[in-house]
Amino acid sequence: MNSKYIFGGIIIVVFFGIMAYLFTQTNVSYEENFALIKQSDKTMKATGQWVKAKSYQVDRENNLFAFFMEDAQGNEMKVVYKGAIPNNFESSTSVVVTGKYRNNRFEATEILTKCPSKYEEQFDATASS
Repeated sequence: MNSKYIFGGIIIVVFFGIMAYLFTQTNVSYEENFALIKQSDKTMKATGQWVKAKSYQVDRENNLFAFFMEDAQGNEMKVVYKGAIPNNFESSTSVVVTGKYRNNRFEATEILTKCPSKYEEQFDATASS
C-alpha cells in the first residue's frame, strides 16, 4: 500500500516539474519600445506600425517575408518572418510580432495585424449627428 502512495507522489512531482518548465518557456514579455527589444535575448511581443515608405519584401523561394516596423518613439527595426504575408497586411493600422531580436533583425515566429474597423466610420457619423 505504501508503494501506491510513493508512486502517486512521484507522478505528482513530475507533473508539477513539467508544468513549471513549460510555464517558463511560454513566458513572453510585451514591449512597445524597440530599443529595449534590441537589448534583450528573450522571446518578446513587439507592437508598432509598418513603415510603408520602405515597403516590404517577399522571397517566395525561401518562404520569407520582411518589412520594417516603427514604434511610438520613432525607432525602427527590420522584421523577418518565415512564412507567407499575413492577410490584410497592407491595410493594417498596427502590427504585433512575436519572436527574438538576433543578427540585427527581429526574427518573428508570429505576426498579428490590426485592421481598421468597418464600424468606425458609422460610429463617427452617428456621433456627429
